[in-house]
Amino acid sequence: MLHYLQELFRALDVASLGDAALRVAAIFLCLTVHETCHGLAAYALGDPTAKSMHRLSLNPLRHIDWFGLLMMFIAGFGWAKPVPVDPRYFKKPKQGMAVTALAGPASNFLLALLLMLVSKVIYLYAPYSAGMETLFNFCLYTAAPLSIGLGLFNLLPIPPLDGSKVLAVLLPDRAYVQLMRYERYGMLALLLLSWFGLTGRWIGDVIMAVYGAFINLIF
Repeated sequence: MLHYLQELFRALDVASLGDAALRVAAIFLCLTVHETCHGLAAYALGDPTAKSMHRLSLNPLRHIDWFGLLMMFIAGFGWAKPVPVDPRYFKKPKQGMAVTALAGPASNFLLALLLMLVSKVIYLYAPYSAGMETLFNFCLYTAAPLSIGLGLFNLLPIPPLDGSKVLAVLLPDRAYVQLMRYERYGMLALLLLSWFGLTGRWIGDVIMAVYGAFINLIF
């Protein structure tokens, strides 16, 4: 039995397993910050729903949708559990929903900048070690571009993505209601587009353009 276990261990690509673990950690971090900031924005605007359901938390287990996480690996994008928001608490419901929606992508862009700042501090001041190198690579090459990608993707004006709530501010109420009727089909459409590779290339180009601009800003 020990012999077979040793052979199995040799067959495993340990570096690939490490990369996968870092990617999962980055996904947890980016999704958790995104969803928590939705809840914080809603709470700041007077909606206590997320707080009452314990969603103002940096514990990723309160936010992760396991099927959505799986789809992130299979289809190239996924989702977390949506933070519950009750627009009836907002003085201006459409505007309140737009601000709440924008808080998610905005938090991802700020998180990316923070991760890049951490990587710069490591580069300039931290003594070299394998641990510091791993942290540097995680911040700069794994979590930061993923966070930017999550923020940009959610700005697409397709229900149920955050961009559709922002678009609502510009639409008459009747048009907004019509748009939201198709929310249930939006995720299916996104899955199909991603599955057939119809969104990946141009979204990737935009992500890399923004990532490059952030790199130039920090470094």
